[in-house]
Amino acid sequence: MEIQPEIRRPPEPAETRLRIESWALWMGLAWTVAGTLVGFIGFARYRPNLAGPGSVAIYAAIVAGFAATSASLTGYLRILVLTQPWLKGFPLYRQITNAVALVIIHAAISVMAALVTFRIFQNSFLGLTVDRYAGSIMVGVCSGIAAYIALTSAARLTAQSLSTLLAVFLATGVFISMLAADNPLWWTGMFSTLGTWQSGLTSFWSFNVTLVVSGLVLSTLTAFIVRDLSLMAKLHDDYARVMGRPPARFMRPRPAVVRVCLLGLGICTMGIGLVPIDVAEPVHTMLARLAVGFIVVLLLGAALWLPGFPLAFHVLTLACLLGIVGAGLLWRPLRYYDLTAFELALVGTTIGWLAVLVRTTSAALAVDAKTVAKALAAKG
Repeated sequence: MEIQPEIRRPPEPAETRLRIESWALWMGLAWTVAGTLVGFIGFARYRPNLAGPGSVAIYAAIVAGFAATSASLTGYLRILVLTQPWLKGFPLYRQITNAVALVIIHAAISVMAALVTFRIFQNSFLGLTVDRYAGSIMVGVCSGIAAYIALTSAARLTAQSLSTLLAVFLATGVFISMLAADNPLWWTGMFSTLGTWQSGLTSFWSFNVTLVVSGLVLSTLTAFIVRDLSLMAKLHDDYARVMGRPPARFMRPRPAVVRVCLLGLGICTMGIGLVPIDVAEPVHTMLARLAVGFIVVLLLGAALWLPGFPLAFHVLTLACLLGIVGAGLLWRPLRYYDLTAFELALVGTTIGWLAVLVRTTSAALAVDAKTVAKALAAKG
């Protein structure tokens, strides 16, 4: 019998770190030059504002989006799939889906960061315009930073970093949609109101695209989580064999259940964005209820799907489940607040629980691998 207890990815070699930094620096320099040239040409006939139509923000956001796209794709194909070869084991369509999700989220965050940053500066310096040279340098620097960060992020992608990207992207996209809504009283209805044409073009696209991309990214995050859970299941079987016991059939990690629930949640999230409530309310509502169902199944059966996790994690899971139930009761029948507040509580609880799940899975897997290694050493 041959057992491999050390199945976690080894620490990043010095050569890989140097390669990542080298690629990131070259990519950043190249897009700094490209962004500067674009700005120099674009601002040839006028002094642009920092934000607004035809401003530095618009040029910087567009070029930064392209920079992040090329850089993240390079980091994924040239580094990540080589340092994490298990990513090549997926069917071709899943490999394409993972790459597309990674590229889109980095590009989208870069675009939103550029728009928000220059808007803040414009509001801080009212009436300020810049000349052709200053504007082009701003575009170049913004593009170079986006390329550098995107490549290093994609090359070093883990479940923890991807869950952080997902949370940042989802929160930023929804906040932009809220700020851009034509109706300032949208919150008196529900969050889905932001994804309707009545909320305005910017709010419509921001909200729905955020949901679609978040669902796509969640499918990629699922791959990382399920891989760790599958390794945990294997370690549980290995430990049982080392100790001379048959593998557990009931209390063992259930990566298949977690995969179905998380993929189902991701698909429902994409569907909610693709089918706004003013287009087909029954379909939109059904998808939202299915999403809640997948969340409840994950939380309700966490002790069965995720045995071996610390007691604190299961206490937190129970607290999240009770929090969702309580939030629902405050909405109906108590009518303490409206549907928007309940949706906010539900989404916040789910994102927070997923972040804790990712970190706890990683830590538990490392402990299980160490336990198996000690058992093997004790057996000689």
